[in-house]
Amino acid sequence: MDATYKKIEKLKSKKLIGQLFDEGKSVSAYPLRLVYLKTEFTDGAQIKTGVSVPKRQFKKAVDRIRIKRLLREAYRLNKAQYFNNTSNCYAFMILYIGKESTAFEVVNSKMKRLFELFLKKTA
Repeated sequence: MDATYKKIEKLKSKKLIGQLFDEGKSVSAYPLRLVYLKTEFTDGAQIKTGVSVPKRQFKKAVDRIRIKRLLREAYRLNKAQYFNNTSNCYAFMILYIGKESTAFEVVNSKMKRLFELFLKKTA
């Protein structure tokens, strides 16, 4: 798995997102939460990921978009390290549950912690 975030890896299916929140399990490393569901994809993707930032907490679109960019970048940098040996297919939704904006270093370290918790829980 390379360090890119291609179109095929993006979680866009409303049906799958709904199923993810209905049936999925989660792990948290404040200010991040990972909701995941083991599933199969027809397009050959191993992992599909989406990110979300609540409009209730961050009223300005500028703030929401900045945090989403930080989340996607932290995911892109760390996914190869944690998911290279994964044979199962998963759908992920990474949620920002914090109340205030944060720096990339914090998001990156919490993303690593989140992936470690996920691997520990699924192993």
